[in-house]
Amino acid sequence: MADASGGRTAGRKPPSPRRRAREFVVQGLYQHLVGGQDEAAIRAQAEDAEGFDKADRKLFSTLLPEVLDREAELVAVLSPHVDRPWGEVSPVERGILLLGACELARHPETPFRVIINEAIELAKTYGGADGHKFVNGVLDKLAPQVRPDEVGRS
Repeated sequence: MADASGGRTAGRKPPSPRRRAREFVVQGLYQHLVGGQDEAAIRAQAEDAEGFDKADRKLFSTLLPEVLDREAELVAVLSPHVDRPWGEVSPVERGILLLGACELARHPETPFRVIINEAIELAKTYGGADGHKFVNGVLDKLAPQVRPDEVGRS
């Protein structure tokens, strides 16, 4: 998985501190899902990584433990919207979906459309060729379940 250093790429502005925080959370979730690393190891590696100084540390420190602590619960709400067994979803996309589901469920201060768009952008950057479409489809199905009032107003 590529790093979240956030360097400029052909005509793109650098990622916001919140986007960088989400990138580091997704990288940490990948390390957890593939290598079994715990929160302390993930946090230590992230804090030493290039570009972490430009990430929203508070957001990173909030989201990482929330997702790790609620992984089983998040998988349970995501699985009905996934068209294959959870274990067959790529670890990158699993991490992005876990993060998106956690934000939808626990962070009403962030509009659901922003959460879904951030997840799509993460999938475009780190996921497979059509991973962003898959992530979009799953989170679009989950959003009305988790935030019926907000989705109904849009």
